[in-house]
Formats: sequence, structure tokens, C-alpha cells
Amino acid sequence: MAAEQTNKLPDPAALLARQRCNEPMSRHSTWRAGGPAEFYFRPTDRAELIAYMQALPAATPIHFIGLGSNLLVRDGGLRGAVIAVQDALGGWQDLGAGRMYAGAGLACTVFARHCVRLGLGPAEFFAGIPGTIGGALKMNAGAFGGETWDRVESVEVINRQGEITTRRPDAYEIRYRHTALLTGPAEEWFSGAQFRFDTHFDTSMEKMRGLVNQRKQTQPLGLPSCGSVFRNPPDDHAARLIEAAGLKGYAIGDAVVSEKHANFIINTGSASAADIENLIEHVQAEVLAQHGVRLQREVHILGDAL
Repeated sequence: MAAEQTNKLPDPAALLARQRCNEPMSRHSTWRAGGPAEFYFRPTDRAELIAYMQALPAATPIHFIGLGSNLLVRDGGLRGAVIAVQDALGGWQDLGAGRMYAGAGLACTVFARHCVRLGLGPAEFFAGIPGTIGGALKMNAGAFGGETWDRVESVEVINRQGEITTRRPDAYEIRYRHTALLTGPAEEWFSGAQFRFDTHFDTSMEKMRGLVNQRKQTQPLGLPSCGSVFRNPPDDHAARLIEAAGLKGYAIGDAVVSEKHANFIINTGSASAADIENLIEHVQAEVLAQHGVRLQREVHILGDAL
């Protein structure tokens, strides 16, 4: 279901004048690290988003971000336009009969609260995803045994011309921490999704808060991190392999493998993106050498090194 669009779009020149140049992505990443984006823009609504995308030169790369919880921009920066969609695509709507619409910029924790309040479920697992609906769709993110695409009925996508298309799940290859369009244009981004849940589900805010407290007890949520760095290998856990390799507390600069949860890398001060990436590669090499398992990154690394 597409949100209502206005007929008159904002002045493109005015929007381009508002974009920031050489914006440090450390300000927009939960790792608090990363080089500058060539351009950075945060549209206030969908009309501004469409007009801005249409105003960009065709050769300018576009990157959608939400809360920056699964992102590392290398210290040399990122070419193109970074568009923060929290405001433009942050809406939601109760469609009735267990169906919910959520924009790509809506925080997963907020979406979980709305669903639980309406007695829809299972939806509490969204409270364990530290990002937005758009990122959850892209990664088929999950927590507490639930995965995003288990509840997706359809998705909205937007191309760089600002055109909205609705797609069904069978248009995608969907698996653990992976979503890819089977056939179609390379340049399109999730703008929202329609979900279907069970009604009158046995859930409560207390149950959801209990799950959140469980995360707080087992993960270093008060420190800058990206969430889980690596995907869990089949029939195993990345954290177990990293801990068994003796890597808890291992540091490169101010980037440190968390003592609380080994699949988290935390920024204890002024870690550079290079420090974090080098630590990721060190962890991969050690786990491969000791256990014969090549850990696959869950975090997206973009941009150029210094």
C-alpha cells in the first residue's frame, strides 16, 4: 500500500541547496565511525524524497540509510548521495484484519510496540532488531526466533525516478540475512511493506520488555556498535566460535571485540573505520584458522579507504 503522494513536488533546486557536502558518516552510524559522504540529505516527507531523487544527476550513486546500525563507511568516504529516510518513510498504518503497513524509515522497535499494542503477533521479535524496516527487509533481519520476511505480504520499492512499485515476496530470493530481487532493475530501494499478523495474539508490552531486557543483559547495548557483525554459520553461532578462538577483548586501536558478546565489536573511544574493518578481518582469519569456518559479515561496508 503506497502512502498518498502530493501532486506538486518541492523545488528541486531548494532541496539540492539543503543537502550537506562531505558530511561525516560517523554522525549517522551507530558505530560512531566512518568517513564523509559526498552528499547527505534528510527529506522531511515522501514528496521531498521523490523530488530530491529526481534532481540528482543520473550518474550520482544513491544510498538509503535508516539508523545506521548495520553500516560502516570507510575513512576515505563514500561517493554519491546518502539519503536518510527516517522522516520521509517513517509512517505506519493499521489496515485491519491483522495487516499493518510500515514505511522503510520506521524503527523496528517502534513498529513492534504498535503491533503489540494492537494485539498483533508474533511481532515482539522486531523489538530485537536495532534498525529500521527498510534495513530489516534488505537483510531479512531477525531476533528471538522470528525473521522479517516471515510476515511480509508485499513490499513497496522506489526507483531513482521516484516511481513506486509493489512487489510480492516471490519476486525475491529470501534466506537467512539475505534478500535479493530475482529479476528486475538494479537501482531500487525498499520504501515500505505490508505485513500480516495473527489477531488477538497472546502478547503484551511486559513480554516485549522482557525480551528487550534479555538483550540488555547479554549484549553491549550501551556502547557504540553495529549489532551483530557476523552471520551465524549453519548449526552454530558466530559468538561461540569467536569466543572459542580466544578473541573476546581483542583490540585494534579503539575497536574491541566485546567481552559481553563476542559477535559485537564496540568502539571504546575514537576507533577509525579502518580499525573496525581490520578487526573484522582479524576475527575472520582467526576463526578460519582455528575452526575451519569462514564467518560471513552481516554488516555492510561501503566507501573508499584512506
